[in-house]
Amino acid sequence: MRTNDVMHLGLMLLAFAAAYLVPFELLLLAYVVLGPAHYFTEISWLHDRSYFLPHRGIAVALIVLAVAAALIDNAAWFGFAMWAALIVCAMLAATKSAVESMLLFMVAIALAAMMYESGSSFAVVGILIPTLVHVSLFTLVFMTLGAYRAGSPAQAMLVVAYLIAIAVILLAPPTAEVRIASFALAAKDYFGNVGPALSRLFGIPGLKLDTRLTSLLAFVYTYHYLNWFIKADVIRWADIPRSRLALVGAASAGSTALYFYDYALGFTFLLALSLTHILLEFPLNSLALRQLGAAVGDGVRGIAGLRTATAAPRPRGASPKAARRRKQP
Repeated sequence: MRTNDVMHLGLMLLAFAAAYLVPFELLLLAYVVLGPAHYFTEISWLHDRSYFLPHRGIAVALIVLAVAAALIDNAAWFGFAMWAALIVCAMLAATKSAVESMLLFMVAIALAAMMYESGSSFAVVGILIPTLVHVSLFTLVFMTLGAYRAGSPAQAMLVVAYLIAIAVILLAPPTAEVRIASFALAAKDYFGNVGPALSRLFGIPGLKLDTRLTSLLAFVYTYHYLNWFIKADVIRWADIPRSRLALVGAASAGSTALYFYDYALGFTFLLALSLTHILLEFPLNSLALRQLGAAVGDGVRGIAGLRTATAAPRPRGASPKAARRRKQP
C-alpha cells in the first residue's frame, strides 16, 4: 500500500471516528470551514479544464442558475432547476453523438413527467442531489473509477472501507449527545429537510435529522472534503499561480468568517457558493458516470468472453492426452 493510500485510509477513519463522537458539531464545522476551501479550489481546478464543457461560456449560465436557485423558496422549482442542469450538463459532456443526446433528452423528459405526476418528486430531487448524491454517490463513483484505472487492490479496499463505514453508521448509529446546542440548530437549518426527503424516496415514515442521519452526513461530507484535499498530488489542483492560490485561501477564510459574523448572510452565501461548485461539477460527474459504466461493461464482456472460451468444445484429438500420444515415437 502506498503512502498516499495509507494517509487516505487514515483520514477516512478519522472522519468516521469524529462522526461517531461529535456528529452535530462535525457536520457544521466541516460544511462551514472545509467546505469553502473545497469549493474555491475545485472551481479553480475546473476553470483550468474549461469545466469539461465545449464552451466556457456555458459555465457562466450555470453560475447564474446556481445563484438564482439559492434564492428559490419553492422546493419543486428548485428541484427542477437541479434536475435540468444535470441533464443539460450530461448531454454536453457525456454524450458522443446527436443520437445519444436525443436519447438522453427523451429519457429525461419521461422521468421528469413521472416526477411531476408524483407531486413531491422534484422537491426530493432538489434536496438529495446537492447533498447525499453529490457528496456520497459521486464520491463513490470517482473512488471506484480511480481504483479501476490504477488497477490498485489498495484503492479497491478503500472503496470497500467507505461502504463499510456507511453501513456501520446506519446499522449501529452512535449515541453521541449534542455538546454545542447552537451547532445542532444550525445543522438542522442546513440539512433538516434531508430526512423527510429520504422518507418520501424510500417510503420509510418518520425519518428526520436524528443522530443516525446526522452522523452519516457528517461522515460523508467530511470525507468528501478530505478526499479532495488529499488528491493534490494526483489531480494537481494546487498547481496554480501563487497569486491565485493566495486569493483562493483568502476567499475561503473570508467565507467562513462571514458565516460566524452574520449567520443569515453567511448561510445564503455558502448555499450559493456550494450550489455553484455543484453545478459546475455536473459535467465532470456525468463524464465519470459514463466512464464507469463503460468500465463495468468491459468487465462484463470480458467475463462473458472468458466463460465462452472455457466452455467451447475442443476439436477432436485436441485434448492434452491426445497431444501427448501424437508426440510419442
